[in-house]
Amino acid sequence: MESLPINKYIDHTLLKPEATAEQIKILCEEAVKYSFFSVCINPQYISYAKSILDRSDIKICTVIGFPLGSNTTEVKVFETQNAILNGADEIDMVLNIGAVKSKNWRLVESDIEQVVKTAHQSGKLIKVIFETCLLDSDEIIKCCQICSKVGADFVKTSTGFSSGGATLDVVKLMKANIPNSVAVKASGGVRDTDSAKSFIEAGASRLGSSSGVGIMKGLSSSSNY
Repeated sequence: MESLPINKYIDHTLLKPEATAEQIKILCEEAVKYSFFSVCINPQYISYAKSILDRSDIKICTVIGFPLGSNTTEVKVFETQNAILNGADEIDMVLNIGAVKSKNWRLVESDIEQVVKTAHQSGKLIKVIFETCLLDSDEIIKCCQICSKVGADFVKTSTGFSSGGATLDVVKLMKANIPNSVAVKASGGVRDTDSAKSFIEAGASRLGSSSGVGIMKGLSSSSNY
């Protein structure tokens, strides 16, 4: 069905604010064991994860403007620069949700464009998190168009910290409104093997999940992320 083995779609994720260094260590060890694409962690643990994963091919993904997206652009740019300096390979930024709801498209575009430019200057991949549970279809389409225009690498459904996560319909909508140069990451609610495969079939090229081990073992999880 999928063009890659399912483990290579997974950003193995731990973004809870109470995550400990020991839990991050376990996350990294699991990523190596199952050969996941990346670990997705909060910025404070980038250097630590890099020290564990340095001899592996596992990427380090981190989050910017997380989880609300309401930081100023200048702060997001600094966060991105700092994350890259500390060893991040991929940047998942939350767009300015309030600006989307206000239809302030100029701010939405400028915010994304400056972070995209910052990441790309260092050769790093960037994903833009929409928080689709808070947006209507027209807003999702407009955000896809903006991300495509400014050169984002991925559009991403969710933080996993709001009122809902990825749905198949939203993934299909996003996929239908981006060019081939942009991909979709489904996150929030990818809890088992069947749902993972369904999101891939719907058009997701990456899956953000804290249930990566369960997905590989054919188990299910109640995790929100």
